[in-house]
Amino acid sequence: MTTEENKIEETKTEEAAVLSLQKVYLKDVSFENPNAPEVFTEASGQPRVEMNLALNSLPLNDEQWEVALKVNVVTRDQESEKVMFEIEVEQAGIFFIKNIPEEHMTQVLAVNCPSIIFPYTRQIMSQLTVDGGFMPFLMEPVNFQSLLERSLEEASEAEGQTIQ
Repeated sequence: MTTEENKIEETKTEEAAVLSLQKVYLKDVSFENPNAPEVFTEASGQPRVEMNLALNSLPLNDEQWEVALKVNVVTRDQESEKVMFEIEVEQAGIFFIKNIPEEHMTQVLAVNCPSIIFPYTRQIMSQLTVDGGFMPFLMEPVNFQSLLERSLEEASEAEGQTIQ
């Protein structure tokens, strides 16, 4: 390789966009079974499930971000409305992010990173319900792209309403 070819290679390497998961960890977990043991003998049919998702991203330095996915699930007996179980899990990851244009950072932090973390969260939720005496709770896949688009639309509508 000539010196010119080396410079071109170095430039390509330096400018390549990088998104890399460095660490996955559990920040918070809670499982509550407030109506045990009655819930195992009195519950009837499929439970009613309420689920909330929250996403938080925090810059740690110029090239590292913490992205945390918080999921809260409450299941209730359809007839008695008694809580069967409640789970709260906050799963996070440290991501190395380099050479990604600023205009793409929202996409990376709100779609790409949580999509990587989600399977870990889903596994923990499933295992907690089994350990709590229930059938595995299998979270449906989450379309983070759709959630981002809806959030941006709502923000745009809210901004439009304040301007008028």
